[in-house]
Amino acid sequence: MGTRTLGSTGPTVSALGLGLMGMSDMYGPADEAESIATVRAALDAGVTLLDTGDFYGMGHNEMLLREALKGRARDQAVISVKFGALRDPGGAWAGFDARPAAVKTFLAYSLRRLGTDHVDIYRPARLDPAVPIEDTIGAIAELVQAGHVRHIGLSEVGAETIRRAAAVHPIADLQIEYSLLSRGVEREILPATRELGIGVTAYGVLSRGLLGGHWSPRRELGARDFRATSPRFSDGNLRRNLDLAERLRAVAAAKGVTVAQLAIAWVADRGKDIVPLIGARRRDRLAESLAAEFIKLTPGDLTAIEQAVPDGAAAGDRYALAQMRSLDSEA
Repeated sequence: MGTRTLGSTGPTVSALGLGLMGMSDMYGPADEAESIATVRAALDAGVTLLDTGDFYGMGHNEMLLREALKGRARDQAVISVKFGALRDPGGAWAGFDARPAAVKTFLAYSLRRLGTDHVDIYRPARLDPAVPIEDTIGAIAELVQAGHVRHIGLSEVGAETIRRAAAVHPIADLQIEYSLLSRGVEREILPATRELGIGVTAYGVLSRGLLGGHWSPRRELGARDFRATSPRFSDGNLRRNLDLAERLRAVAAAKGVTVAQLAIAWVADRGKDIVPLIGARRRDRLAESLAAEFIKLTPGDLTAIEQAVPDGAAAGDRYALAQMRSLDSEA
């Protein structure tokens, strides 16, 4: 697998990364043994960037990653961890905490669960409206100086916050949703990251399955599946979004690839400063997604893709209203 460097100060990582969230949370039950096998298959394929969060399954995801990395050299993986989201014993969301003392406490627990002495990229999952970003980044910078963190990242913040954070300490990358159905990053955020020499790790490249090519409108979602409350999966919106996916499938078929591979390749083609995160939970889906690295898009391909899924064509917001209001990136 090829590599890309996250910004001007970040690490060199695989051209595609693996997002582990769905192995513990948000998308319904997952097979733990298959999840671990999928992480190991990704490593064997040359994937180095592994993205997790301390609140994914309330620590389960980090412990799963620790198990998957057993017997591997620590430097084979670039571990990216998000922190700050609070949850209650039932799994409900309970706010966000990015105070300096909380930052250091969260990391201490993550290091223990991961079984490592350092995290490669550490980032607040959201902007804490009660804490200046300068305070949060300053606390992580102290952890960098102490050797517990290698690089600092951001997640789902807007251009102004990115600039304020970068004034405190170099930022390796911004993690943000970016796909054919979610292109808001192109307007102000991507120009800011490029001006400042900050990379982008793009999650949701398959729009949580809408562009995966395997979604059925008859599929039933459990109460603990995020998509059950996602506006893009509501009845009317779902049909319209799946129509877009079918239009993309026609373009993919003409090129001899799958719709998922084409959607991933499109994100990767947006710039060498962008690393798509694949959310596969199974080895077969991982293999399909990783093949996207070898797809070369021609100007004609890009035109056909744009015609099939124009900017702004998605039906529904990417999160429910309350969550949208909490996103600094959507302010």
